[in-house]
Amino acid sequence: MSQQTPLEAFRQVLGGTARAIAHEPEVEVGYSADAPQSLGKAIKVPMPARSLPADQVAEARGFADGAALRLRHHNAALHQRNAPAEAVARAAFDAIEQARVEALGARAMQGVRANLASALDVRLKSDPLTRARSRDEVPLSSALGLMVRERLTGDAPPEAARHGLSLVRDWIEEKAGHDLDALGLTLDDQAAFARLATRLLEDLELVEGEMQPDDEQESGEEGEGDDQDQGDDGEDQQDDGSGQTDAPMESRAEASADADDDGESVDMDEESLSEMESDMGDEGEQGTMPVRPNRPPADPGPQFDYKAYAEEFDEVVTAEELCDEEELVRLRAYLDQQLVHLQGAVTKLANRLQRRLMAQQNRSWDFDQEEGLLDAARLARVVINPAHSLSYKIERETDFRDTVVTLLIDNSGSMRGRPISIAAISADIMARTLERCGVKTEILGFTTRAWKGGQSREKWLANGRPPSPGRLNDLRHIVYKRADEPYRHARKSLGLMMREGLLKENIDGEALLWAHNRMIGRVEERKILMVISDGAPVDDSTLSVNSGSYLEKHLRQVIAWIENRSPVELVAIGIGHDVTRYYARAVTIMDAEQLGGTMVEQLAGLFDLPQR
Repeated sequence: MSQQTPLEAFRQVLGGTARAIAHEPEVEVGYSADAPQSLGKAIKVPMPARSLPADQVAEARGFADGAALRLRHHNAALHQRNAPAEAVARAAFDAIEQARVEALGARAMQGVRANLASALDVRLKSDPLTRARSRDEVPLSSALGLMVRERLTGDAPPEAARHGLSLVRDWIEEKAGHDLDALGLTLDDQAAFARLATRLLEDLELVEGEMQPDDEQESGEEGEGDDQDQGDDGEDQQDDGSGQTDAPMESRAEASADADDDGESVDMDEESLSEMESDMGDEGEQGTMPVRPNRPPADPGPQFDYKAYAEEFDEVVTAEELCDEEELVRLRAYLDQQLVHLQGAVTKLANRLQRRLMAQQNRSWDFDQEEGLLDAARLARVVINPAHSLSYKIERETDFRDTVVTLLIDNSGSMRGRPISIAAISADIMARTLERCGVKTEILGFTTRAWKGGQSREKWLANGRPPSPGRLNDLRHIVYKRADEPYRHARKSLGLMMREGLLKENIDGEALLWAHNRMIGRVEERKILMVISDGAPVDDSTLSVNSGSYLEKHLRQVIAWIENRSPVELVAIGIGHDVTRYYARAVTIMDAEQLGGTMVEQLAGLFDLPQR
């Protein structure tokens, strides 16, 4: 029998500890080369080297302990119901809740406190907070998480974060210091803690007071809080049961698609919808997921020169190349089930767009043709003599139909949860609507292959870390639907956006150039590129060795070039992020659920406007 390696023995010890902390015997711990994550009872931690260095061991222990504490003390359904919709506020709310969960463990166990501190040090290495030079560059989620941790545990922020935190500490203390002081009184009650966290966000003017939960919901959730472990078990059962519901989900998804084509929506009971939203909330609440700051404008200078350190590791892939057919079917069914209630509303808007577009087409026909569509005016002649020629008509080509639209969707980690779901379903319905109108549509996505650099960074390290390397991560550009591909062939591919682990970091400038260059070679006379994003470009690996505005400067250069010199018409929609400071033709929405209607209005407005 082969002897167990120290690395495998360490993993088993981690698993046993996590099960003990979580009070859950089915928790499993594994290693990951990507960012650490937890999904249900499966926890992935960074893999230490074979020699098990002390710092890497502490890092893995910290992430495992944090995930186990979340399983024990966190109710995802309750969190989802109380969480704000706006992206910045949601990120702050998530960070405050994570600080509560970890404080419960840190106050009870000194070893857990030390492990969590080690994991925090690792996370801060890639956090924009440590590079902030002004208040506008500080991500509030990171700052609030550290200040809540300090209040609940008494532990001072790590040295690397102190300067960035000092830029906003006085402002936060002035606005919401009393709320921070009160949080410790409700540490064991998630529902009461969530209400105080919401009040804190209101005092910081991140939400406007609409986030107070219903009184009846509060009392019900507080009752669940009396037995938190039982609530967690119920959540886990939902996760474990998800695989057993694939078949009915697929059948209901098909029914939804059929009804959608007729402009009708399928109703969904509130309990099922709540479960689905809870699952999506779980995916979006990972403590290691980055939230991109809304940085102040940084206009590129005339000498700015963007470059990539290594392009041989970049990839352009289709959905079929990233996962198999069976998984695509399951992911698509999951997407349909998630937003079946929204699908009906967006479909109505899409039908309105279709009517507006059809009304603009000045249809004209060539009659007395040898073949084509049967001319109703010649029907009597055909009945009398079916062999009679010249009884058909052909529709003339119109300028309206000579158009291609590309939807470029941000696939970064901060889009997790409802934003990426709504982006996917809205793009799906727009593609179907435009196809009915004779307008070809391409759907693309952009992210990176790895967190915090991939093979590009490894090559840079192996070459001795030369200065100013430029872009230092591996691009992943995804083709969900080609312009010439019928909608029915690409329908399943959009479900890929729901895949766990797909959404990583974002390098917007190169993605914009890629989508633009795909369009520029097409034969259509009119080309429209719509970008959907929820933040400024961020790749921690690149920004850690270049200037903090490196990616943003490149994005501004690309946008200026397209808007001023390219025939492609560029429009952008920002989700919780002001894109009007980048794009000349843009709109910002604060709630992802506004996305479908905004896409419809923007496209309709473009077709209403005369071509430039």
